[in-house]
Amino acid sequence: MIRSVSVSMNFAVAFAFVCIITVVPWRVESQEEQRLLVGMRIVRNARDTGALCLDGSLPGYHLHRGYGAGENNWLLQFEGGGWCNDLQSCLERAPTRRGSTKHMNKFAVFSGILSNNATLNPDFYNWNRVKLRYCDGASFTGNRLFKNGTTTLYFKGQKIWEAIIEDLLPKGLGKAYKALLSGCSAGGLATFHHCDNFTNYLPTTTTVKCLSDAGFFLDGRDVSLNHTMRYFVKSLVTLQGIEQNLNENCTTALSYPDLCFFPQYGLKYISAPFFILNSAYDVFQFHHILAPPSADPFGHWNHCRVNKSTCTPAQINILQGFRLSMLAALKPFYFYSNRGGMFINSCFAHCQSESQETWFGDDSPRINNKTIAEAVGDWYFSRNRSKQIDRPYPCDNDKTCHNLIP
Repeated sequence: MIRSVSVSMNFAVAFAFVCIITVVPWRVESQEEQRLLVGMRIVRNARDTGALCLDGSLPGYHLHRGYGAGENNWLLQFEGGGWCNDLQSCLERAPTRRGSTKHMNKFAVFSGILSNNATLNPDFYNWNRVKLRYCDGASFTGNRLFKNGTTTLYFKGQKIWEAIIEDLLPKGLGKAYKALLSGCSAGGLATFHHCDNFTNYLPTTTTVKCLSDAGFFLDGRDVSLNHTMRYFVKSLVTLQGIEQNLNENCTTALSYPDLCFFPQYGLKYISAPFFILNSAYDVFQFHHILAPPSADPFGHWNHCRVNKSTCTPAQINILQGFRLSMLAALKPFYFYSNRGGMFINSCFAHCQSESQETWFGDDSPRINNKTIAEAVGDWYFSRNRSKQIDRPYPCDNDKTCHNLIP
């Protein structure tokens, strides 16, 4: 059994857990009808600073211009896509779309938080919206070059981030009225690492806030009680030269600075207002942190991993313990972050801001009858307090979940 962090009943009551409500007062047009494809822009001068993808190709991004009342507002979205923590995995990643712009689709679908339709994305539809392509394998944080005579790998995520920002500043970002830095998965993790740095690039008059979607990766034990993810992160930080780019206050405070790659340790040092969107049963974390194959050599979790209805009562208890561990890690943020927001639902999902059906649709996930888009909008524009946490699975009214596993 995995050890779970104890959370008191008073804590649970204070969180005011509520089931997802299925009331749907509106309908939206199908995503297919609203399909928006945006072309890639290559950062041509990135080579001057060594800001290159794993394979040495130039980095890129997609920009869809804002208009009207949003023409001076900017939303930047980090793309996600896992990490590579050793030479073999990075060599395998380099000649793919995760390590090279040469192998990426040259057009990206803008939906969900990136949509340009007011019906589908009411608060950000007319902003300048940017998708930063992910090709470094370390959440835009590395800064190291590997050469062994025959092979070169560019671990230059930090430089890529800087190069893209420098390219966008003269295009209007440098005069932004409002700005939101967001990202999904490994991109959501990048948001934690670059939030305050993003603020430093912009005028002091700019309203700057940050959003992480499915990026709150836990430093937790797996089902065999090992720290599989912690060891993975340690090798990633070492390989890609990440420690120099982690939050200095965090690395100074901890005996093991590489732990600052985990958001739970660095979150309290972030100054800008922050919103955390995550599932308490995040499928990626379920599969790779809680119950990775390396921790389950006899395959006891094989069926549960792909179909939650086949999980045994003991396995459900372990999943509930993982949820409690996440809530315990978020407890200080919930109680003491006056400008923070959160939406922690009980769906078996991963990344919910880029998909229209989970962002703002007729059957999107809800907590307290609010969609994710409404919760984020309420927080960003200070319309209402926006810290929502769902009751544990199974919730009586969780029909609106778009689960990645049945």
